[in-house]
Amino acid sequence: MIIQPENISIDQFSYPLQEKQIAKYPLAERDASRLLVYEKERISEDIYRNIDRYLPENSLLICNDTRVIEARILFQKQTGGFIEIFCLEPGKPNPNMATAMGQKEKVRWKCLVGGASKWNKAEDLIKKIKINQEEIVFQASYILKESGYFIIEFSWRPGELTFGEILHFAGLIPLPPYIKREADHADALRYQTIYAANDGSVAAPTAGLHFTRRIFEKLGVKNITPEFITLHVGAGTFKPMKGETLQDHEMHEEFIEISKSTIDKLIELEKGRIVAVGTTSLRAIESLYWLGVKIILQSEIKKEFLTVKQWDPYTLNSKSVPVRSSLLALEQWMNRQQVEKLVTKTQLLIYPGYEFKMVNALVTNFHQPQSSLLLLVAALIGKDWKKVYQYALDHGFRFLSYGDGCLLFSNSH
Repeated sequence: MIIQPENISIDQFSYPLQEKQIAKYPLAERDASRLLVYEKERISEDIYRNIDRYLPENSLLICNDTRVIEARILFQKQTGGFIEIFCLEPGKPNPNMATAMGQKEKVRWKCLVGGASKWNKAEDLIKKIKINQEEIVFQASYILKESGYFIIEFSWRPGELTFGEILHFAGLIPLPPYIKREADHADALRYQTIYAANDGSVAAPTAGLHFTRRIFEKLGVKNITPEFITLHVGAGTFKPMKGETLQDHEMHEEFIEISKSTIDKLIELEKGRIVAVGTTSLRAIESLYWLGVKIILQSEIKKEFLTVKQWDPYTLNSKSVPVRSSLLALEQWMNRQQVEKLVTKTQLLIYPGYEFKMVNALVTNFHQPQSSLLLLVAALIGKDWKKVYQYALDHGFRFLSYGDGCLLFSNSH
C-alpha cells in the first residue's frame, strides 16, 4: 500500500552514524570488502569475492558504467585567492552528457561556485594547463545565476581538444563531502569502477567499486552475466532531505542511457533473476517501466517529454499495465524514433510502498541517514532496514562510498 508522502516523516529514516564508522579510504583489494547478505529476513556475512555464492544462476546483473569526471576545478584569482567551480551537469543547448563532454572550444555548464561572493563576475577566471607539452589557456566566464546553481561558460584555446579531455587535466576527482580529505592519485583509480566507460558522473556508483575481474569470472561459471546501462550520478545524490516530511523533498534529475538490446534482455528475463548493482542501476531500469507506461497512456508523446518525474509511480494509472507490455511499448517507440539507445532523464523517487517492477535484489553500500537512498532500501526490504543497519553498526562494517556493502533480497518475493 502506498503511503502518502505527507505522512512519511524523514526523521524515521535515521540511525546513529559516527564519524569513525565512515570509510575515508578504500581497502587495498576491492573485492576484500565485507558483504552483508539479507535474504528471507535472515542476515549473514561474507566478502564480495564470494558474492557468486548468493546470486541465483542465470541472473542478469545490471551495472552502471558511468565514469566520474574531474568535476572540481580550482582557479586562482589575480589577487591570489582561489575560486572552486564544481560542474554539475550540462547547460543548454547540449541535449545530453556525451554531447557536452565532446564539445570543443567552449561549452556551458550548471555549476556550484565556492567563493562566488569573492569573484568579480566581470573578470574571467584563467587557468593555464599543459597537455602533451602544449599550453592550453582554460577560461571560466560568469553567465548568470539560477536557483541553486550558476551558469558558467568554459572556453579554451587552442580549441582542438574536447571538454572531457580538458577536464581530465584541469580538474580534480570530487570525493563525497563526508570524506574530509583532499583527493589523491589513488582516488583517480579507486573512485571509479573497473568497467567505467562513459564520462558524466560527479559521484561514483559506489556499489560497483567492489567488483573485480575475478568476481565476474566466478559469476560467469553460474551464467550470471553483466549488462551495462548508464546513469550519470549527480551531486544531488548527497543532497539532504529537507523539511519534516517526504512531501517537501525535491528529487534530483539524472541522465540515463540504455540500449535497446538491454531492454530486449529485460523483456526476455523479466523479474526474478534481475540484480541491480547499486541504487543508480535500480532507479534506471525501474524508470524504463514508467517510460513505457507514459507511452501507453500517450502514444504520441514527444521525445523531450518522455522523462520520469519523482511522483509518476504514485500518480500514473498503471494498474493494468504488465511489465512486458510496458517494455514492448518503449521498444516500439524507440523503433518509431529510429534510435538504438534511449537517452533521457529520471527523477524517480522510490520510498516505502513502492511496488518494484523489474528488480528483487540489490547490491549496495550503506547509505547516509535521512537520505533518499535509505528510503529506497526501506522500500525494498521494509522495516528490516533498521535491523540490517544496526547489525552493520554493531559488527564494525565500514560505511558510505569507500565502505563495505550488502546484498539485499526483497521481502515481497
